[in-house]
Amino acid sequence: MQIRFLGGAQEVGRSAIMLKDERSIMLDFGVKIDHKTEYPINTPEIDALVLSHAHLDHSGFSAALYNDMHIPTFGTLPTLKLSTLLLEDSINIQKRQHSKVFFHKRQIRNMETKYINLDYHTSAHFGNFDLEFFDAGHISGSAITLVERALGKDNKRVVYTGDFKLEEQLLHKGAEIVKSDVLIIESTYATREHPNRDKTIKDLVDGIKETLENGGNALVPVFAVGRAQEVLSILYKNGLTPSTYIDGMARSATTIVTNFPKFIRNNDMLSSAIKETTWIDEISSRKEALNGPSIIVTTAGMLNGGPVLDYITKLNKNSRIFLTGYQVSGTNGRTLMDNGFITIDGNKKKISNPVSFHDLSAHADMDDLHEYVKKSSPNSVICVHGDEENTKKFASDMKDEGFRAFAPKLGETINLPD
Repeated sequence: MQIRFLGGAQEVGRSAIMLKDERSIMLDFGVKIDHKTEYPINTPEIDALVLSHAHLDHSGFSAALYNDMHIPTFGTLPTLKLSTLLLEDSINIQKRQHSKVFFHKRQIRNMETKYINLDYHTSAHFGNFDLEFFDAGHISGSAITLVERALGKDNKRVVYTGDFKLEEQLLHKGAEIVKSDVLIIESTYATREHPNRDKTIKDLVDGIKETLENGGNALVPVFAVGRAQEVLSILYKNGLTPSTYIDGMARSATTIVTNFPKFIRNNDMLSSAIKETTWIDEISSRKEALNGPSIIVTTAGMLNGGPVLDYITKLNKNSRIFLTGYQVSGTNGRTLMDNGFITIDGNKKKISNPVSFHDLSAHADMDDLHEYVKKSSPNSVICVHGDEENTKKFASDMKDEGFRAFAPKLGETINLPD
């Protein structure tokens, strides 16, 4: 059995890991988006695709496989619906930017046709593999994948975590820990711990309330899938949704999430938040959101596009920007945090409104990662989906604890012993 890394090795983004035995299974097939978009290093012939969840760094190039292949894709139903939403939007963005379009809606429809929906704790047989999904606690439908291969009387258990979080969020229980022989684990925050979540939420809510009291707009850029729904639930729980507007793709994503209540907790909370929130359906309605004190929840989470760029240039002096997600180097969000300006249509624009960062990460931190490895009890640990420093440090720590550990490079192949 071989594992080949076509993306997501010593980097965050474009996750693409090929598990090859008698048949080949691709674990995710995403893109990497910062100052430019990067794709998996090649597109090999495979027999099946597994999507761990819908975020573009895991699903964003999946439809391109259907230019030449007619393979099954395994995933949960929310992952299919949310991936479709994001993939169709990426086509529109590529067309607006006059960049190369690698797939079209026809390929997305082909993927939908070949999609095999798996709930958590249900299994599917494919070739000499058995597949089973477990809750990853990351976003709606996110799954930890067990790939099991029979070897006579013994089984080899390969577990791929995708993105996961052990700590509960308002809308998600913590990830399930799955026993493994080989563990392929994300390493995004392998060298740091997240701050106390309750305090983070309190600081966010207090800052928003203060902004409203001062007559400003609290601009909250969000990732459409996952973060938007968590933020809306936080605002509802703190009585702030009557002052809230939601704009951009976050609206459509939130509707999809509520259509699959068994994949989240506190669905009633999110549904109530939607009812109390004002939805921006037209560009002309954005003026209303800025007319008085308000909370504006809108895409894009890293300020690289979407309605947020329209709002951010029209904030009054009492307004404030609340960043709640990871800001990749080279994005407007990171540049704003570090240097106080963003780039719109090629022009640098100084932003004078105060900016604060509130870590609502849906990823495992250092403690979570070590706990997962310990309880999963693998023989081999493969550290992916983290930058070079994090993956190498995590692999080194695992070796010190007695595991066979790797931090593979892009393009590398690891041969697994039987």
